[in-house]
Amino acid sequence: MLPATMTSEASPPLHHGTAALSEVRLHYVEAGEGPLVVLLHGFPDFWYGWRRQIPALAAAGFRVVAPDLRGYNLSSRPDGIDAYALRHLAGDVRELIAERGAARARIAGHDWGAVVAYATAAWHPESVDRLTIVNMAHPRRYAQALRTWAQLRRSWYVLAFQLPWLPERLLGTGGFRTLRQTIELDARPGAIGPEDVERYLEAWRRPGALTAMLAYYRAAARAPRGRLPPIAAPTLVVWGERDRYLGAELAEPDRRDVPELRGVIRLPDSSHWVMRDEPERLSELLAGFFAAHEPGA
Repeated sequence: MLPATMTSEASPPLHHGTAALSEVRLHYVEAGEGPLVVLLHGFPDFWYGWRRQIPALAAAGFRVVAPDLRGYNLSSRPDGIDAYALRHLAGDVRELIAERGAARARIAGHDWGAVVAYATAAWHPESVDRLTIVNMAHPRRYAQALRTWAQLRRSWYVLAFQLPWLPERLLGTGGFRTLRQTIELDARPGAIGPEDVERYLEAWRRPGALTAMLAYYRAAARAPRGRLPPIAAPTLVVWGERDRYLGAELAEPDRRDVPELRGVIRLPDSSHWVMRDEPERLSELLAGFFAAHEPGA
């Protein structure tokens, strides 16, 4: 179990809390004071994936909240695949922003957290000031890409995860060997230490966690096909170009979907895990973009 407060001389304290929302209880980590920034993790991560950006953004003058998305780590796990549909996930983020006492927030999302961030900005534009997407395609672009052999070869696991019970069994074998390889793949020396691995193992071992995590993929496959409304918030895309899972061409969203795109910043030496590979660079990009003011604003 993580301590209620984590402190160090070099960074602001990290406070752990729980937000009681209408459908779930979300565990979160919070640090700093100022405009609200919400950081959304992907698969098979949890709030800890943003551990290097949280103190940096807090030191830059933001109040940072990094939740465990529903089903992950210390957040509650509702039953059934439909409970993990994108509308529920986006609703959680909207409610979390309000629960933390803010009308609007800057949002950054990575991987599945980026999908949730896109959906939140599309369906709840009143809640999102600015949006940063890290290594995830816009949902419509991704759906189109899955019709190509090139992306299917990269995303074979999306189809495999649709099977009942077998993916849970396979992912849990060998001390979660496959999931460990996912977070350790391409890591630079010292980027993932034994204490980091233990944090992840603790999260994955929680009863029902694997099924809840996989429910994101299963719910997406069942979702009715429809186009998200255009993203009204100014949006920045950050893309690690050594991504094994997503083709580099997916970084650029269609302007019809993201008309307020402010740029795509490509990091040639980063893998899918930009937060780990170039933590200082990503923190600088987030802080700069989230502090920026639009001309005439």
